[in-house]
This record gives sequence, C-alpha cells and structure tokens, in this order.
Amino acid sequence: MKKHVSLTTSIFIMMILGMAAGYVASDLMVQLKFVGDIFLRLIQMSIVLLVMGSVVEAIASLDLHSLGRLGTKAFAGFSVTTVAAATVGLVLANVLTPGSGISFGQELTTNVKGSDATLASIITNFFPKNIVQSIADGNTIQVIVFALFLGVSINIVMERTHSKELLHGVKACNECLLTIVRLVMKMAPIGIFSLLGWAIGKYGFAVILPLFKFLGGMALGSILILVTGITTAAFVARVSPLALAGKLVNMGVVAFTTTSSAVTLPVKMADSENKIGISRRVSRLINPLGMTLNSDGLALYLALACITVAQFFGIELSVGQQVTVVVMATLATLGTVVVPGGGLVALAIVLPSVGLPIEGVALLAGIDWFSGMFRTVLNVIDDVMVALIIAVSEGEFHREIFDAKEPAAVSAAETGYRVTSTPLVPARKPASPF
Repeated sequence: MKKHVSLTTSIFIMMILGMAAGYVASDLMVQLKFVGDIFLRLIQMSIVLLVMGSVVEAIASLDLHSLGRLGTKAFAGFSVTTVAAATVGLVLANVLTPGSGISFGQELTTNVKGSDATLASIITNFFPKNIVQSIADGNTIQVIVFALFLGVSINIVMERTHSKELLHGVKACNECLLTIVRLVMKMAPIGIFSLLGWAIGKYGFAVILPLFKFLGGMALGSILILVTGITTAAFVARVSPLALAGKLVNMGVVAFTTTSSAVTLPVKMADSENKIGISRRVSRLINPLGMTLNSDGLALYLALACITVAQFFGIELSVGQQVTVVVMATLATLGTVVVPGGGLVALAIVLPSVGLPIEGVALLAGIDWFSGMFRTVLNVIDDVMVALIIAVSEGEFHREIFDAKEPAAVSAAETGYRVTSTPLVPARKPASPF
C-alpha cells in the first residue's frame, strides 16, 4: 500500500532541498524565483475577498451584544500578547547583546524611509472612502472596517426580513474562495522550494553569520513566547499542550516558509476550525482581525532590532528610553498596517522615534527575509492562541474536534456533533485531557 505524504512533510522536504539548491546552483535558483512569485500571487489573489467574506460571515452570525463582547476580548488579548512580545525582545537584546562585535563591511546607507504620518492620520486611514479602491490596493484594515459595517447591515436586514438567504450566500462564497486556496496549496511545496532557493541563492548563508546572534535572539524569543502562549491556551482549554502544538505544525511550516501572514490565513482558519475545534464564528472573526491588528512577531523584532542598532553604534539607552522602545514597538505594529513595506519600514519608523540613526535599517536589511520567518510564525500562532482562549470563554471550543484523530468537517464545529460512519450523534461531555 502506497504511503501518503502529508502536505506539511512535503513542504518541509522541499524547504531543505530549496536551501541546498540555492547554495549549489545560486544563479539558477535566482532565475527560478518567478515560480515562487506565481505561487504567492495565486494565494494572494483571493485573500482580500476571503478576509472580507470571513468577517462579514462572522459578524452577520452574531447579535450586536456578542460583537461588542468578542471585540473587547480580542483587543485585550492582542494588546497583552503584543506588549509581552516587545518586552521579551528588549530583555533578550540586553542579555545577548547581538549588536556588540558586529563587523559590517559595507557603508550603512538605506533608501527605506519612515512615515511622517501622525496618529490622527493613521487612524483616519483605517476608514475607506472607496471600498473598491481599498480592495484593489489590498488595504486589509480598510476592507475589515467595511466588512464590519456590511456584516452588521446584513444582520439587521435578516432580523427585519426573518430570512437568512444573505448569510447563506456569503457562506457559499467563502467556501468557494477556500476551495480555490486548497487547490493552489497543492503547489505549495514547489513554490516554497523556489522561494527559499532564491533567498539562499541571492543572499547566501554568509549574510546570516555576522548577525547570527540577532537571528538566534529572534528564534529564542519566538520559542519562549510560543511555549508560554501554547501552555496558557492549553491550560485554559484543558487540553494537552503537546497535542495542541502538534495541531499547529502545518500552519507554522507554511508561515515559516512563505513569511506571509496573508498567505497563511486560509490554512490558519481551516486548522483552527477542523483540527483545534475553534468555532467557525470565532475563527472567522478573530483570525482575520489578528492578521491585521496582532503582530507579536513584529513587536519582538522591533524591540530586539532597536537595542541591536543602539549597541552597534555604541549608544547607551536609559531605562526610560528602553520603555519607550517597548511602547513604540507596540504602536508600530498597528501603525504600519497602512504602510506597505513590512518589517524594515516599521523599523525605519521606530528608530528615529527613540533617537537612533535610521541607517541602522541597513544593518538588518540583508537578513530581513530570515528574521521574517520567525516574525510570521509568531504572528500566526499567537492569533490562534488568542482565538482559542476566546472560544473557550464563549463556550465555543469543540473538544470532540480537538480529540479526533482525523480533521473533522466544519459542520461538526458548527453543530456540536461529531462525525461518525453512522448518522450524527451528540458530542460527549468534555473530559479532562490529562
């Protein structure tokens, strides 16, 4: 009997082969980057619509009281995890001193510029003036704001007409979009092979060595935060931390290899609902919101990077200035939602705000792809942990799905029934996992 190789295993194998190919045949892998670009485009082509549809579906399924309660819990959870991540980055930077003893041969210049936008203009830009333009620009937070209004409007119309046809239509559209993503994910191993081959072929392993302590700090910080988050969520849900961690591997591998929270979103939502047992209602509201508003990996990176740059330039930061680093790293994760360019742009915003030279961006530019791997994994996993804790608090964690050996159908998460070879039967009462 032929043994089936899982997608996660295939991605991991191709990740290793891609790095090896980038080292052995660097020129060829740089030229083959277009294969990975095609994969990313195919995933991204439906992400904005999927985010909008998921939020609309989640809001339309709620009553307004539940919406306010879920929103408050989400904001509280995102705030706590982001501040904690920035604090961990600060502590690790002081302990590991990654900026000390770096030999950087090239001139420190950068064309990455920060944003001079005020807090008022950043908040104003959260609100769309043309939703079609927002969709075309891929402005996720503006799409989410529109989706919130649309979901509430559908909810009101359904209440008035006593018909759920609109909601059923939204659910059908979302299922079609997820089917597209599932089809595209079949080529994920090839796309990831190409992208990692390009990264190693272009930058090489040599660019990592001078800043190995920085990447080590990112890895260590990510592990510490993930272990704490998974353990906390497992305790709240009364499940085994190891079992929970095992159900996060697939989305973690996709996040690590693509360095994109948007690309990982469909996998994250599917695994949240079908493997972990988070209700569709909670998953499809909290996960898209988390992708936009909860960037723990970026907060860890910014705090660690600021202290690294200060150490490199021999600048002593007082305790007060280091507290400012934590605050700015936390705020920048929200402020850069409307600024394209990722981690380097966010760093260019934070460095001047704490009195550090913006040229420090060039110090970390060469390893941005590699540090992005850790940032994305932390962003994705922490979103799911917040969603799980909220699901438990709402009584919408389905233990039957978590305990199942095979991923359950989404319908099981929505009905509280488990899938068997016989007609659906009520789920048994939760038992202690320990």
